[in-house]
Amino acid sequence: MARSSIRAFSPYSKALRSFSTGISLFKEVPFSRMTEEEQQLLTEQRVVDHADVCVVGGGVAGLATAIRLKQLDNREGYGTLRVVVLEKAPDMGSHIVSGAVLEPRGLRELFYTDDGIPLPDDMVTLVEEEHMRFLVPNDSFPVPEPPQMTNVGKNYIVSLSEVTNYLSEKAEKLGVELYSGISVDELVIDDASNSVIGVATKDVGIGKDGVPNDDFERGMQFNSKLSVLAEGCHGSLSKKAIKKYNLRDGRNPQTYGLGLKEVWEVKPENFKKGYVGHTMGYPLSEDVYGGGFQYHFGDGLVTVGLVVGLDYKNPWISPYQEFQKLKHHPFYSSVLKGGKCISYAARTLNEGGLQSVPQLFFPGGVLVGASAGFMNVPKIKGSHTAIKSGILAAESAFKALQKQNLLKTVEEVEKETILKEEAEERGDEYTPLDGATALELRSYEEAFKDSWLFQELYEVRNVRPSFSGPFKLLGGLAFSGLVTLFTKGREPFTLNHHNTDAYITENAALHPKIVYPKPDGEISFDILTSVSRTGTYHKEDERCHLRIPSQDYGLHTERLYKAYRGIENRFCPAGVYEYIPDETKEDGVKFQINAQNCIHCKTCDIKIPTQTINWEVPEGGEGPKYQMT
Repeated sequence: MARSSIRAFSPYSKALRSFSTGISLFKEVPFSRMTEEEQQLLTEQRVVDHADVCVVGGGVAGLATAIRLKQLDNREGYGTLRVVVLEKAPDMGSHIVSGAVLEPRGLRELFYTDDGIPLPDDMVTLVEEEHMRFLVPNDSFPVPEPPQMTNVGKNYIVSLSEVTNYLSEKAEKLGVELYSGISVDELVIDDASNSVIGVATKDVGIGKDGVPNDDFERGMQFNSKLSVLAEGCHGSLSKKAIKKYNLRDGRNPQTYGLGLKEVWEVKPENFKKGYVGHTMGYPLSEDVYGGGFQYHFGDGLVTVGLVVGLDYKNPWISPYQEFQKLKHHPFYSSVLKGGKCISYAARTLNEGGLQSVPQLFFPGGVLVGASAGFMNVPKIKGSHTAIKSGILAAESAFKALQKQNLLKTVEEVEKETILKEEAEERGDEYTPLDGATALELRSYEEAFKDSWLFQELYEVRNVRPSFSGPFKLLGGLAFSGLVTLFTKGREPFTLNHHNTDAYITENAALHPKIVYPKPDGEISFDILTSVSRTGTYHKEDERCHLRIPSQDYGLHTERLYKAYRGIENRFCPAGVYEYIPDETKEDGVKFQINAQNCIHCKTCDIKIPTQTINWEVPEGGEGPKYQMT
């Protein structure tokens, strides 16, 4: 199927809008009150396409899965395996955010090489110097680095968005079909077998009122033998699969962090190519897990960022403002002064470790990469583990396809093509003879447990939860030092996480209000200036993808404002949520969602204490368009 056979709205055919905070007057029309024609449009049968494997998400995990499948197919199969990757970003890599210092182990395995890193020389910067420091206001002290964090001479500073785009080109050359600008919002489930038999893309052209517009187009259905969920941290389909198939039974809840970063062009005298610096302490309090970083790479570029654990109790904390505050510390400001910020990004990441990894398979599908939560927190790395998970899933899938005689010869594919064309001429829906097959890859979970990926996560499983103990930061530092230097996973116990990041959030009245300094416009910036550097775009007339019960803003305010005093405005790193003063309201404020500012970080879905914000995918091709992130 050619790329042009899948239509998706392209927002970049129009000029970028300005960021506004105007309150929408649109009210959504319930389905029951729509006209018969509108109801028929929203429920008409989708066009169905068929693939062998459908990968949802074009990050490094999804692309590694697709690449290894086609490598095996071209070497050991018939070269006919149809692997489709669906990615919601406008371009491959433009929704990707990471630090990133990349450990090459996963990429080496993916491309069957033992040395160096299989990426272009101009895309990587070898780490040549690194320090870890504990910050206090206006000063810092050296801290011993755990051996797992050592990067000099072996790991590389990269822009993961660039790496992802490069991997997409490699995948396409192998025969993987890539479709960017396609949002997927539904698992297609066969009721008889309770198996996932495919996925469906999001309808486009639904207005703010929930009614189909003139440009409405029904989503498309991709049936496959295996659906690979590679959406990244807290993916919307992954969330549905985990809930439906109880994949967290017997596992800890996931805990998350919010990573914020900027890319700067700095003055030549402030640039040290290959330098990596990590910090703990200031500006975060001792009961907030997190830390900062600066990476010098490329030609005069510095990535600076902060990760804040979302298991903080104090609802007055603003991760965005903590990041702005961090940059004024001399360890960072001495590098950034006189430079220019060229990019901003934010994204949640998994911090739960091994005990929070769910069951990896379900009938008809698997979880890979950050959809499962393979982040190695002490290393501050998740890309090499994501790639490895994709390799393991692909190898398990290919073996299952072989075992069940589901690999097709060229002749069989040609015959199916003729049958499909004949069915279309008759106006019938075509179903391949093996179209109802749904793989259940228990072997993938077993392969994971036998891999270096499992062993790596097992060794450090107790590090992150140790920071949530009664001794907070200092206790966590002491215990994690013991684990990473001496016991290395041989502890006769496994520490568990708290409930969820939402559940642990406390009432605002229990904490003093935090007043953050105003930005200076040179090193620190207001939030809308930062959002303007993300290239974010959403259609103005589009159904809000940030769902609250009945989209009732008044009810939302009633449930949350008195207890948490506008926590949404503070945890969101893009100015999406606001409480506007309004004396006519009982609480003196009116809740507002600026969905057009959303940079797809998923923090709201994770941290809202009442769990009453559900992040859904907007139309394909929307959201941020990150560069050098």
